[in-house]
Amino acid sequence: MFEDPFEWLRDKEDAEVLAHLREENAHTDSRTAHLSGLRERIFDEIRARTRETDLSVPVRRGEWWYYSRTLEGSQYGIHCRAPLADTADWTPPQLSPDTEVEGEQVLLDGNLEAEGHAFFDLGSFEVSTDGNLLLYGVDLAGDERYTVRVRDLRTGENLADEIPNTFSGATFSPDGHFIVYTTVDDAWRPDTVWLHELGQDVAADAQLFHEPDERYWVGAGFTRSDRFLMIELGSSVTSEEWIIDAGDLRGAARVVWPRREGVEYSSSHAVVDGRDVLYILHNHDALDFELVRVDAADPLGPTEVVIPHTPGERLLGFSTFRDWAVAAYRRDGLPRLALFDYARGERDELTFDETLYSVGTAGNPEWAPAVLRIGYGSFITPPSVSDYEIATGILHLRKQQPVLGGYDAADYGQRREWAVAADGTRVPISLVWKRSFGEPGDSARPLHLYGYGSYEHSIDPGFSIARLSELDRGVIFAVAHVRGGGEMGRQWYEDGKLLRKRNTFEDFVACGRHLVAAGVTEPSRMVAEGGSAGGLLMGAVANLAPDLFAGILADVPFVDALTTILDPSLPLTVIEWDEWGDPLHDAEVYAYMKSYSPYENVRDGIRYPRILAVTSLNDTRVMYVEPAKWVARLREAGVDAMLKCEMVAGHGGVSGRYNAWRERAFELAWLLDILGLSDA
Repeated sequence: MFEDPFEWLRDKEDAEVLAHLREENAHTDSRTAHLSGLRERIFDEIRARTRETDLSVPVRRGEWWYYSRTLEGSQYGIHCRAPLADTADWTPPQLSPDTEVEGEQVLLDGNLEAEGHAFFDLGSFEVSTDGNLLLYGVDLAGDERYTVRVRDLRTGENLADEIPNTFSGATFSPDGHFIVYTTVDDAWRPDTVWLHELGQDVAADAQLFHEPDERYWVGAGFTRSDRFLMIELGSSVTSEEWIIDAGDLRGAARVVWPRREGVEYSSSHAVVDGRDVLYILHNHDALDFELVRVDAADPLGPTEVVIPHTPGERLLGFSTFRDWAVAAYRRDGLPRLALFDYARGERDELTFDETLYSVGTAGNPEWAPAVLRIGYGSFITPPSVSDYEIATGILHLRKQQPVLGGYDAADYGQRREWAVAADGTRVPISLVWKRSFGEPGDSARPLHLYGYGSYEHSIDPGFSIARLSELDRGVIFAVAHVRGGGEMGRQWYEDGKLLRKRNTFEDFVACGRHLVAAGVTEPSRMVAEGGSAGGLLMGAVANLAPDLFAGILADVPFVDALTTILDPSLPLTVIEWDEWGDPLHDAEVYAYMKSYSPYENVRDGIRYPRILAVTSLNDTRVMYVEPAKWVARLREAGVDAMLKCEMVAGHGGVSGRYNAWRERAFELAWLLDILGLSDA
């Protein structure tokens, strides 16, 4: 029996609980007051390296180029568009922040919408196919509940239509007469798809689909071809799709493939040889997925294998366009992209020079484009946007994120190393550092080790302006690509979930010990960080190897895992049973989770690292009560632990770019202080 003396912290409406959280914030402010100067320097460094007044690369849709602006001193983006000069031209206009754009129309200014509010987030944003109407969904609390509104772009006035309490991702029908949106149940799970006719009372909205099984999230969206509405259901291990003709949205939905426990699939519409087909990516008897093609009118009929299952090459997605498609997959721990020719049935992979990188599609709304828009970057290469010209195979760089202050990628290095876990599994580690301080392993250096390891989510090489404030002070940044993530294929994920979850924690420890043994760092000069499910990793590692790290930063940490997963009335619990197991009905799962759940396993009389937990009062994914209880228990055990709770924010933390920079400056200052670099 586990007695929980801090469960009283769960009631966030209770005045005593709110007072406790404010006291924790005051305690943290007091304990970190000496870092105010360093925080301000880091904030200034982030700001000085960022082009504050800038524009995104325009994306073509219909007769317009769509883009966003940021202005110096403004927290939020300004969404704009400019008319297309030539329908045959797929080269986006070269826009300058200092030059007026001919015909520019401001669609929505986030700064105006956010006035008078401590939090602002857009969860839906779409322009109708004819370009006349704007749909946007706003959350002003951080609880991921959005009010959808519609603006007539010809007049600038909002229509009477207003839909409260929606989930993100509302969308117009292709004809612009309807809005398709989802709502959530009492456990905050999106479970129902609705159809709203513009100009009609919301109370008359038609229910298109409802999913009663609490394990499944529901979403909906139109195919790129605008031919079908796809209703998608998914648990952690099972999926199902239903299809409705976009021209008859009140018509009956047809199932693509009936759900089968443990089978995941996703489909994409195309027209091949004049026939509507669905390309379906699935994992039935194909651990790393295969791609098949079926008749859209009879998806349960004969299947044609298009890309066969290849062990170790994890197929991630297949996006169809009118004349070709693009396949996304992973091989050797890195993401890949390839153009797919319908006629030949073959892939042509795009290649890149760096040994570590990230690549993916970005901003391709049109059905028949002449180019494929992609995003690329690495730990040392700032993110770029390019257009791959289909006819010639030429990659046109449209923009690379500017990094002000004389940044030179050649001043930094990146590489991959491999740790060996207790069971002999080789675990990849990515390293990035500034070369002027020497190569990793020349001498023990301060090191920041990051990890996640759940939901098959991969931590791919990515650039960070804020991270330069660490690297330029001599810190090595490293990512432990532990099991439970997706970096090395589906089996990598399977080996870090359910009754094999401890592999995630032991892999992270193995990575830390490898870096110490290789002379890259030492325990007194190493800090660890993880957020959400990665925060669970941080809590478990603190108990498992408290001597390995000098400090641990846990962002919105899932540290009271057993309590949460035992209570099906809590938001998102039931759907999580596929990831963690069901301790409510399975004694083995209960015992296993109890053996690693951080809150229950805090030990008295042990020297822990210094710990900072960051949370938000309105977080609906990992409730604030988890880190609040954890920090209280740690402090009871004599641990130097602090809690920072944003009182108006959600799972993603504060809103607004300057607020986010200050939040990151706070965290980095704390980490640098632990590493003995507070004066650097």
